[in-house]
Amino acid sequence: MKAAVIPEVNGTWELREVPTPVPGPGEVLIRVRASGVCYNDFLATCGGIPFPTVSPAVTGHEPVGEVAEVGPDVTSRQVGDRVGATWVRAGCGRCDYCQRNLPVSGQTAINCPSPTTTGFSVLGGHAEYLVTRADETVLVPDGLPFELAAPVMCAGYTAWSALRAANPLPHERVAVLGIGALGHLAVQFARATGFETIAITRSVDKHDAIRRLGADHIVGSGEELRDLGGADVILATAPSHAAAGEALAGLRVNGRMVLAGIDGQEPFMIPSALTYPFFALGQSIIGATHSGPRYLTEALDLVASGKVTPVVETFPAERVAEAVAKVAKGDVRFRAVVTY
Repeated sequence: MKAAVIPEVNGTWELREVPTPVPGPGEVLIRVRASGVCYNDFLATCGGIPFPTVSPAVTGHEPVGEVAEVGPDVTSRQVGDRVGATWVRAGCGRCDYCQRNLPVSGQTAINCPSPTTTGFSVLGGHAEYLVTRADETVLVPDGLPFELAAPVMCAGYTAWSALRAANPLPHERVAVLGIGALGHLAVQFARATGFETIAITRSVDKHDAIRRLGADHIVGSGEELRDLGGADVILATAPSHAAAGEALAGLRVNGRMVLAGIDGQEPFMIPSALTYPFFALGQSIIGATHSGPRYLTEALDLVASGKVTPVVETFPAERVAEAVAKVAKGDVRFRAVVTY
């Protein structure tokens, strides 16, 4: 099969022929049709996060496609089923965290010492075929194009989990910091569920696109958000803790900020100018990532309903290196998806 292989740290992705995996007991073979390029794929390439331990280094944790073959003892999936796989597929099953029997989620990747992670500890989705356990897949709604389903497996999953973690009430305002792959979906999720929605971005060139996504207002900073009346919820989807800290200026009393973007460089800090009022405002800082399979199903259903539409730029497999390069430069609006 053809797969996009990272030959070495800082290497250019190469489309190579590699052995097609064979499903074992309890596993399925997925014919991958589309796989999103997450910024973490680029970070794995350049050493910003640990390089994949699987060999060959085939990353990609937004794969969707059809079940091509089922292994022995599989009853929950059939050949032809439309399915996807996510970043975190399983925990080790033996550590203190796993023995609490919590749902497999982004928490598993952080708290379990040996999680199964697509594209990092096992072969990822940037390939024609992928093997995974049947119970580690999620069904993709009929009629939902694969190129639109792929971004939901990570970006959409994270954005929806962040909104759900904030638990906004019907009368509350939701602001989204950073309008990229996660943020453009977070804006749509907030609007689709009936909330007045504010986009926070310094990228003036994105304003027209943001309005098409349904944002009620656009501001450039936490101070501008405060001047607009503030927000009860801020979904920080940008990979910048500094920007998240600055946006706190626009968070209302009893407000919640949800950190959903990954900043591998700086810790999150409350700016010194806000430290004194922060303790008296009843505000909360919440972390959110993939928060459990039911949230992924909810996100997929919202996209399938047409209420939310990922904005994607598609690339054939032969142009996968170009897709990664554009993601690295921030030149994709808003998600790069490779078709296989």
